[in-house]
Amino acid sequence: MAQVEAEVVVPVEPALAFAVSQTTGEARYRWDPFVREQHFLDGSTRPAKGVRTSTRSRHGLGMVSEYVSFVPPSHVGMRMTSGPWFFAVFAGSWRFTPTADGGTRAVWRYVFRCRPGWLAPLAERIGTRVLGRDIERRIAGFARGCSDPVVLAAARQALDRPADRPGQEPPHRDG
Repeated sequence: MAQVEAEVVVPVEPALAFAVSQTTGEARYRWDPFVREQHFLDGSTRPAKGVRTSTRSRHGLGMVSEYVSFVPPSHVGMRMTSGPWFFAVFAGSWRFTPTADGGTRAVWRYVFRCRPGWLAPLAERIGTRVLGRDIERRIAGFARGCSDPVVLAAARQALDRPADRPGQEPPHRDG
């Protein structure tokens, strides 16, 4: 399988960095140059293991993916369940580790296999270049988001919400 990876150190703690990476709506579009449109499927309103999302990229390609792991504030993983015909497999993981100075090291990785098999060696070399540029732009946007007051406010708001399971209403808080 082909793989691309990018990393950055951001000046926010892992919980906040993780929350920035999971922002939705306008906050997400402010920092993420890859995503043109994204929404949860199956009635879910928050990311969690098993939750599916529909994403349309800036390239105009659509993909449905499923969270295969969701462990705030350390890592998240997703796999494509349907998407562009030329991907036989596509998956991504984002890892967040604390740095000695209170920041976070973020490492993002995509793995993929192209089809048809006879074209895969060439397609994967091209895909590595294209996705390599995309992941670099995306992680640079994430770094900018980690210093954007609007994005940080949305991420902090998400951190303040009570944990819940996909498809369930969050617990009621007395006020």
